[in-house]
Amino acid sequence: MFEVFAKAFRIKDIRSKLLFTFLIIIIYRFGSAIPVPFIDATFIENAINEAGSFLGYLNVMSGGGLSNATIFAMSIVPYINASIIIQLLTVAIPALEKLQKEGEHGRKKITKITRYVTVALAALQAIGYYFLIRSYSALKYTQGFDGWFAAVVIVITLSAGTAFIVWLGERVTEKGIGNGISIILFAGIISRTPSAVSALWDMLKLGASGQWQYFIYVPLIVIIFLAMIVFIVVINFGERRIPIQYAKRVVGRKMYAGQNSHIPIKISMSGVMPIIFASSILGMPSMISGFINPKQGTFWYNFFSAFKYDSWAYAIMYFILIIAFNFFYVTIQYNPIEIANNLRKSNGSIPGIRPGKSTSDYISRVLWKIAMAGAICLAIIAVFPIVFTLLTSTNVALGGTSIIIVVGVALETVRVLESQLTMQKHKGFLE
Repeated sequence: MFEVFAKAFRIKDIRSKLLFTFLIIIIYRFGSAIPVPFIDATFIENAINEAGSFLGYLNVMSGGGLSNATIFAMSIVPYINASIIIQLLTVAIPALEKLQKEGEHGRKKITKITRYVTVALAALQAIGYYFLIRSYSALKYTQGFDGWFAAVVIVITLSAGTAFIVWLGERVTEKGIGNGISIILFAGIISRTPSAVSALWDMLKLGASGQWQYFIYVPLIVIIFLAMIVFIVVINFGERRIPIQYAKRVVGRKMYAGQNSHIPIKISMSGVMPIIFASSILGMPSMISGFINPKQGTFWYNFFSAFKYDSWAYAIMYFILIIAFNFFYVTIQYNPIEIANNLRKSNGSIPGIRPGKSTSDYISRVLWKIAMAGAICLAIIAVFPIVFTLLTSTNVALGGTSIIIVVGVALETVRVLESQLTMQKHKGFLE
């Protein structure tokens, strides 16, 4: 990977794109240090440090911006949610489905609609953050005109921060390297690395003070971290290839022999989306509990406790929801009947399988098996850090979701750089 970056940096055109991408990342990190007015970040940081707080997940996505109450506190979470909503509506609304099939012009319109939905969701989420921050007594002004003015400033600032991040991401996609939104998300997660290393160092200090078990936990965490990276890389490259054979064709007076091809079905065809879905749903009760603050021992206190990150009930529900959402996402992405019809129109068939319903049934069975394998792999990666925390009583989260995003973005960026290098080094017919 480092060799690819070194080769790419020697080419002027690619070097300009890399430097532009680094500049955008620097701007993003500067924005993550600018505080929002009228908020005391100390109270928010204490709330995030509480065990089982869903705010910790949002804090990782924002690169620490939420704990510091900065203008980029919401990061690109509203954009991710807007993209998911538009993808779901594309299947349900014929007009959006038609736009998706119109090529580049249709995709531009869908992108524009996604931006509007992002701004609306950002405003709603900013309002929710305001009331959540108010429930933690982190606001400097809450009464009278000063309270209303502070609320308006906080909501507008957080919403504008998200819109600016989306704009930065689009500039990276247009003039930089790779997908801009993914790069920014990658930069935010990587920025939390020093705090994770500091947590490991603190654990070693506890081991030196007499709690010898931490001398076992720290190397074990590092080994598991590396093993998860290898596992994610294997999943990203793993695929099932359905063989396709095309019949002979007669064009004019010439006969063209049949060709052999395949339909690649990736194990991780849904990516990190099922984990984001499951985390969002299971995080809602934790956010609601922050509003109502139920008393200890009551029914609602016990109910919301089941949705805390450090509970077995949460781990079980998380595992089940990831599998369910993985199947749901695969269902809306792949249509076996449409694939079978396209094969029949192009005179293609699967060897040993009759065209039509038999082909669609066969593709459905293959998709079901691959989706189950991918869902179980995703669920294991996401749930294992929770189980490890429960078994060892440590507060160091390995962050299965974060590792999947970081590894996936890194692999995709390297692929983009390799393709750019191939285009630059390609020899023409006259050379």
